[in-house]
Amino acid sequence: MTVNVKFIGALRQISGKSKVTIETLNGKSILELIEEISQKKPEMKKNLIDTQLEDPKPNALILVNGKEISVLAGLATKLADGDEVVFIPVVHGG
Repeated sequence: MTVNVKFIGALRQISGKSKVTIETLNGKSILELIEEISQKKPEMKKNLIDTQLEDPKPNALILVNGKEISVLAGLATKLADGDEVVFIPVVHGG
């Protein structure tokens, strides 16, 4: 299965690419995809998910085929062949 992944803004700089095509197993979740991406670029993980939580939450806006994952199954959203995943950084303030 092939998944097209796009990185926007600062994530593009961290990943070193604006888009990549990843060959992976059918039915992989977004969280598993992030783990796979993080194996090649470990610094990506903390920018994509909050790893300090027992139940990780996204640190970025994540779209699958144009839909934000919170309206799907969150990080458990399953991917299919040809899906497009877009990672967009968010700015937190306080």
